[in-house]
Amino acid sequence: MSRVILVSNRVLDLRKASQAGGVAVALADIVRTRPSLWFGWSGEIKPAEDCSTVSREGRIATVPLSLSEHDRYYLGYANSVLWPVFHGRLDIAHFEAGYFEQYLGVNRRLAALLQPMLKPDDIIWVHDYHLIPMAAELKKLGVTNRIGFYLHIPFPPWQMFSAIPEHEHLARCLADYDLVGLQTKADIANLIDYVLNGVFGNVTPQGRVRIFDRLLTVASFPIGIDVADFTKGGRETGLAQGRGASRIIGVDRLDYTKGLPQKFKAFGQFLEKFPQYRRQVVLTQIAPPTRSSVDAYTDIRQQLESLAGSINGQFGELDWVPIHYIHRSTARRRLAAIYRSSRIGMVTPLRDGMNLVAKEYIAAQDPEDPGVLVLSRFAGAAEELHSALIVNPYDIGATADVIRTALEMSLDERRERYAALIETIEKNDITAWCRSFLAALESLAERDKSPEEIALALEKLRGAGKPRAKARASNVAPGPKVESSPRIN
Repeated sequence: MSRVILVSNRVLDLRKASQAGGVAVALADIVRTRPSLWFGWSGEIKPAEDCSTVSREGRIATVPLSLSEHDRYYLGYANSVLWPVFHGRLDIAHFEAGYFEQYLGVNRRLAALLQPMLKPDDIIWVHDYHLIPMAAELKKLGVTNRIGFYLHIPFPPWQMFSAIPEHEHLARCLADYDLVGLQTKADIANLIDYVLNGVFGNVTPQGRVRIFDRLLTVASFPIGIDVADFTKGGRETGLAQGRGASRIIGVDRLDYTKGLPQKFKAFGQFLEKFPQYRRQVVLTQIAPPTRSSVDAYTDIRQQLESLAGSINGQFGELDWVPIHYIHRSTARRRLAAIYRSSRIGMVTPLRDGMNLVAKEYIAAQDPEDPGVLVLSRFAGAAEELHSALIVNPYDIGATADVIRTALEMSLDERRERYAALIETIEKNDITAWCRSFLAALESLAERDKSPEEIALALEKLRGAGKPRAKARASNVAPGPKVESSPRIN
């Protein structure tokens, strides 16, 4: 079995990965269960002269960033250019001179530190927008291994991606990967539209993308969760005003992409339109801080605090506060119980690659008395979770009406919707996501071997015994085909 080299912006202590949740759980599971190495930023910021060595502990290898790299690569290009553009916010992107050079420089430095640790048969899996140039930088160093890339955030419409001054350079970097994985078919359509219209590439009859004289395989791999993590335990108890009140739960990082002001406004309008629900419903919004040094995040925090104060002041009573706004993290071990005790899970981002909270909420429900998922149509999860109540978070009035619909939904309908949702979530869990991407990348490697290499591999299989060879052959997955969209003239 080939070793998997995982490359991500952040690398976590394996002992803490399960607490972090999300992608960290999946990557940590790969590290624990197969030959692998997990490489990336340690989260530390050190003087530049102390950033040239790799810290190695078992299958974990990390490097620090310098203060300049953190400011210009991480906060600068990655999170003040790529993040807002990929989420449709050109208005707050900072196309500052120098950010891009630092972005390339960090990828170049990380590639140079990773290259000596690679073996010829390693398969490399690079994660997310921070590291788009990684394959190009590795190949400049003579690396010939198969390299796959997975984008955890949405890929924007082609005109929006083209607004990035360095878009063509980024496209050339993507072309250096053998496999690019995206969350949804809509993301694939956006990427193909960009290839056709932004850099005048094409899609081959075999379903591969030809761009800058390179052939690239693109496919959707919707990320899932570890369902078992959220099916344990009971309901949350001990809430100050939980008895007799239905709870709406929101768990979102404090980010302008999450639609939190729109959620608060919709809840306020719900209380105004349907006064019979006052004192009967509370909105609990857990919004841990993130990137607090970026101006846009300071603005969203101030806006939320103002909205929560205004709504609580208008509708609140001495023994009932409509909005519980919690600006800090909640222990992951408590989340399943909180989800399970909430009548509504309200997941209404303005744009999201997938949104695993939506899946976590469903996984945590009691099958006999499940809650209702209210889900934004702009979350990647909406492409899979058709039985949720799908809303347009920009339509405040309609979202307020959907809150009432969810609260009044019959038990039979709630069970029916839950059954459909949990079936999808269990089928497309985190293990399926990992296996499908790695199988696709490995199958590309098998497909492109020389006849001599294939003959040698077959000879080894025969030596291991015919039944075993047959079993292995049956597990070879065909290369995924691209989901293409029509050309835009």
